[in-house]
Amino acid sequence: MLGADQGAPAVALDVEVGGLRLSNPVMPASGTFAEGLEQVFDLDRLGAFVTKTITRETRLGNPTPRVAETPEGMLNSIGIPSKGADAFLHDVVPFYRRFSPPLIVSISAPTADGFACLARDMAVPGVAGIEANISCPNLEADGRAFAMMPDSTTLVVQRLRAATDLPLWVKLTPNTADIAAVARAAEQAGADALVVANTILGMAIDVDTFRPRLGNVMGGLSGPAIKPIALRMTYQAAAAVAIPVIGCGGISTAEDAVEYLLAGATAVQVGTATFLRPSAMIDIVDGLVAFCRRRGIAHVRDLVGALSIGQAAP
Repeated sequence: MLGADQGAPAVALDVEVGGLRLSNPVMPASGTFAEGLEQVFDLDRLGAFVTKTITRETRLGNPTPRVAETPEGMLNSIGIPSKGADAFLHDVVPFYRRFSPPLIVSISAPTADGFACLARDMAVPGVAGIEANISCPNLEADGRAFAMMPDSTTLVVQRLRAATDLPLWVKLTPNTADIAAVARAAEQAGADALVVANTILGMAIDVDTFRPRLGNVMGGLSGPAIKPIALRMTYQAAAAVAIPVIGCGGISTAEDAVEYLLAGATAVQVGTATFLRPSAMIDIVDGLVAFCRRRGIAHVRDLVGALSIGQAAP
């Protein structure tokens, strides 16, 4: 058992997420994980791999500077630089075939048809599932994200579902007025799981130069600063749908992960914490085992949705 000490009670960490069985509920958030982490820890200890978002075409990304540190967080405006789908299939997928966790490919496209075509191309040996990053700009709606509105969410997820039989995880944006309505739309259109959520739109200004601290002016805020918001949205989404929800936003410790599980998430994604502490995901896996042992919990899935409201905690 992962993280188990000899003679200690066993803790089962496996979970089922959107058509896939994972050995544990911890995985990277897209864009925060790369092959080089093989030099830091045993990649087979993760529940799944989630790749950096890819596009069909090559992309240079946004102008620099692309990252700005904030109190308790980070702003980024990377702009999805990509070497293109062909290079990804040729160079990246073979690397992950050597490991046991399922490979989830994060994809992005400017149109619903573009999403569908790219998803279709990912049906190759070694790819276990698709994470559709529908929180990216949508050129069919004046640059707004698909996931900001239920109707545009329905459109793109229906196209994706028709294009692929692979497990389909849909990554939502927190920049919406009604996360529950968007979550229901994604579920009804055919999503197998939801990732809640991407970064929160923000900006920062350099008061010495009077210029924005990001080359693209605005960017996505991530890290501990957004955890209360992302946790609330995870709770709302999980209450609105029957499919699994993967919580994402400000997770740095096992206790953070437990909060998301209690709120209804079946699994979690870790992002900014990995930049600060490359072994963060493994620390969280081991911390989940320790937490469950302390509380006498035999299976981590018993934490999912176990939030107590209006009564004493167990």
